[in-house]
Amino acid sequence: MSDAVTTFYRDQFPRAELKNSVLQAPCPFCYGKSSGSAGTLIVYLNQESFFHGYFRCLNRCTAGGFPLHFARLRGISLKLAPGYDPDREYFGREIDYPVRNINQEIIGFTDKLTTEIHAFFAQGKVSVPVLEEMRIGYNGRYLVYPYVQADGNCYAAHCVHPEKPEDSFWYGDERFFTEQFRIFNRQEIEQCENGALFLVEGEHNLLPLKQLGLPVIAVPSAADLEHLNPLLLTWIHTVFLWVNHNAESEAMARSFATRTGHKVRIIRWPENTPRNTSLLGLPAETESDLRRIVFTMVRNAQAFSPFATPAAEFHAFHERLELESGTAYSGLTCGFAKLDQTLDGVHGINIMGGSPKAGKSAFFIQIASEMAFRKIPVIYYDFENGRQKIYLRILSRLSRLQPDVIRHAASQEPGEQERLHQAQQTLRTSLHWLRVVNDRTLSPETMRRHIDFLRHETRSDYAVVVIDSLHKLPFKDIGQQRSGIDGWLRQLEAVRDELAVSFLVISELERGEEGHYDRQPHLGSFKGSGDIGYSADNAMVFLPQWDPFDNHPPQTRANELWLVASREHSPGRIASYRLDYPYWGFTEEG
Repeated sequence: MSDAVTTFYRDQFPRAELKNSVLQAPCPFCYGKSSGSAGTLIVYLNQESFFHGYFRCLNRCTAGGFPLHFARLRGISLKLAPGYDPDREYFGREIDYPVRNINQEIIGFTDKLTTEIHAFFAQGKVSVPVLEEMRIGYNGRYLVYPYVQADGNCYAAHCVHPEKPEDSFWYGDERFFTEQFRIFNRQEIEQCENGALFLVEGEHNLLPLKQLGLPVIAVPSAADLEHLNPLLLTWIHTVFLWVNHNAESEAMARSFATRTGHKVRIIRWPENTPRNTSLLGLPAETESDLRRIVFTMVRNAQAFSPFATPAAEFHAFHERLELESGTAYSGLTCGFAKLDQTLDGVHGINIMGGSPKAGKSAFFIQIASEMAFRKIPVIYYDFENGRQKIYLRILSRLSRLQPDVIRHAASQEPGEQERLHQAQQTLRTSLHWLRVVNDRTLSPETMRRHIDFLRHETRSDYAVVVIDSLHKLPFKDIGQQRSGIDGWLRQLEAVRDELAVSFLVISELERGEEGHYDRQPHLGSFKGSGDIGYSADNAMVFLPQWDPFDNHPPQTRANELWLVASREHSPGRIASYRLDYPYWGFTEEG
């Protein structure tokens, strides 16, 4: 054990015994005390503990602390103490204290403690030596908690009814009644410099922790946390925050932790703990029981961190991994065999660009409806065609009837009527999983609500979102189209990761110098956003292999689909897709 803290204490006590990471030596601070022989000084030297370097006397002859406090008590040069910083400034030392104090009155109150008061605290396993150490008094009706300031003097005391904590008042110099001075055992803050410290709600809840020899300060109530300046705790490495088990106190604790930052670790009550339980009311039969309960809860304390705990992070990863190994994840396929083989299904953000009238919408409508037929929840955000056209095209493809024939029921043959009826039943059923949205005020928050609702409604772990098209998503200023598109891409990334959503997104292509589209697909073909290459898990280009000015029959038209960029797959030609004219669909070819 060669760390600086251990070396410092071993140099001070070269003959001391070190056993189980605890150093024991005759207490150097007990000599000269009026009563008893020298007690034992113990120092905790477990480098993995938050209290590494904390010392205390088992006789309670002086307040414990960390190396800098030890050096001050012993008169050792602070330069020799680990953690010393000559440029360190301490908040709160600028106070000018008055000459008059109430120290003698506090002594008078301590002499009035009764056997009944001793018994009251004994129920919480708090002994008489602890009451004496903390100078707890009694005025005949109220417990008197002295608020000793940083200069070692007491100017005000908080008088609290032992059975009704809400019945209280302040006694002494009214200048020290204000929130600035409402820190019980305040001097412990400096004594715990570079170490750990408990902060509890209620002076009475401080006493069980002092019984266990732990450093602790208190505020009168959880509401006083709002007025506790985090600068006072600047040089404390770790603050264990422990409040009563009720909603109001726990909300105040979270608020204080938010303001104070990562050094705060909130003690959380076990789930089966009765509401309004406090430290003094812990169900402990003996001090050993109290120690076991307290240190179990301390070990389970969680740092108030912007990150998930390692255990929660691994659980989320493992849970997602199990989902991805299931049939629901592997079943996220589009129905085109070569496309599914190339992309290994519909996962992540898949952006497909194409020239106008290439059939991008028809291609994605076909994929969306086929997935919905297989009970995969799909939201189709449409800014191009309208809900009526989308349903009509699905119905045409299902029934193998042209839209004009569907509209004119009187001219239908009996076989056509039967096919249309069956197609209508299929479409009606699929609309539980397929939702078409034409909201031109769509926002990322609204999209999240839509996804949450549909996943809950369909009891599915996954969902697919189709956007037709990226360049028509709503944003504030048409003059800021590029930044607006990039902003939406950032939001799609977040939704993908947070909600396990797959995206199929239509994009426009950039025209060349003469107004033509590139015949060779590449990542730079996409229009209006430099972030598509960074955001898309798969970027594809849908290129017509036919000339719109030629008079070739529509059924001869075919498009080639190219994968131009991917995070996990090799770019290249995927397949050719022939227009299934006039039924608004495509068939996949080699």
